[in-house]
Amino acid sequence: MNMIGALDAKPSSLQGITVIDADTHVSEWDDLWTSRAPAKFKDRVPQRKQLDGKLSWVIDGDKFLFYGAPCSSIRKDGSKSFDFDFLNWKMEDVHPGAYDVKARIQYMDELGVWAQIAYPNVLGFGGIKASLVDVELRLLSVKIFNDAMAEMQSESGNRILPMALLPWWDVKQSVAEAERCRKMGLRGVNINSDPQFHGLPDLGNVHWYPLWETCIDNDLPVNFHIGASDESVTWSGLGCWPSHGSGAQLAFGSMMLFMGNARVLANIFLSLFLERFPALKIVSVESGVGWMPFLLEAVEYEMNECKINYTVPPFELFRRQVYGCSWFERRHFVENTRILGVNNIMFETDFPHPTCLYPGALDYVAEAAGKFTPEERAKVFGGNAARIYNIPMP
Repeated sequence: MNMIGALDAKPSSLQGITVIDADTHVSEWDDLWTSRAPAKFKDRVPQRKQLDGKLSWVIDGDKFLFYGAPCSSIRKDGSKSFDFDFLNWKMEDVHPGAYDVKARIQYMDELGVWAQIAYPNVLGFGGIKASLVDVELRLLSVKIFNDAMAEMQSESGNRILPMALLPWWDVKQSVAEAERCRKMGLRGVNINSDPQFHGLPDLGNVHWYPLWETCIDNDLPVNFHIGASDESVTWSGLGCWPSHGSGAQLAFGSMMLFMGNARVLANIFLSLFLERFPALKIVSVESGVGWMPFLLEAVEYEMNECKINYTVPPFELFRRQVYGCSWFERRHFVENTRILGVNNIMFETDFPHPTCLYPGALDYVAEAAGKFTPEERAKVFGGNAARIYNIPMP
């Protein structure tokens, strides 16, 4: 289907809008790393193999990274799983748009989406799992991933836009990799939100200033995807009641992951480092936005109570340089977006993960979209992402 056909398929409230999906995922294919690795590393880079009798993603031969499944809850026939059974699927079982560029573009055209921001799975959403191995192997694994993503972006005609992983354990290498990835055309970076768990300074420390300066100089948004740190011990978390069935565990984990980014943003505001870097763009990914007005009011109140001397109020700071992504919210979405700022909120689907808007993503949000003014709607469903990530519009 061409883009004209895709536009015709959109609900009336989104007709004429160039939709950009601000959070999706790429299911890493079998030879993503092995096909690009130097000979001496081919057996050590991430790959699928049998581990303790189960197909798994491993690194360095025997260190578990992820289930062998492609992390897609959408079956090849288009049906969707609402349980953990998708963790047992094989690549041939899932929607080819999870890993194949041509199939992904076809799906986007059918849906009526022009471009998608994309995130990883296997090495962790912020690359945290690279910490399992030695520095040389972890750096190579990150660079190979970024090379593959730059190739995917190019093959897609800049319609699939993966975010780069950084070697977060070394700020100098992170600076170099951010610059290298920008030269390859990538439009943003992911980072581990909690380097302090690995003996490094936290992100508010002067240690990280060179990276923030590099991201500003290269106009690279810094993305904090939910579940991107050691705080996310398991999918369902430590607070899930053991009496829940697997479906309830999946639902609980999905909801609590959103709240992890409230902790990240609270720390960012309390650190005051955004005041020092007013051009740095921070994105809270796959976290929803309904909790953000509450958090901002709470942060401002507590900073005043605790005599923390800020120069830019949290709401103003948010509107200047922090952004959020929403997909399932409808009831108060318009109101919350206007509170936070219509320039700061983006639409996402999370395809092909378990909580994603599938099928009928645009139909799901059509009524809420219709409550925005035309100008607001154009921003939230495409224009903001185009501006934040420097995406040319057709």
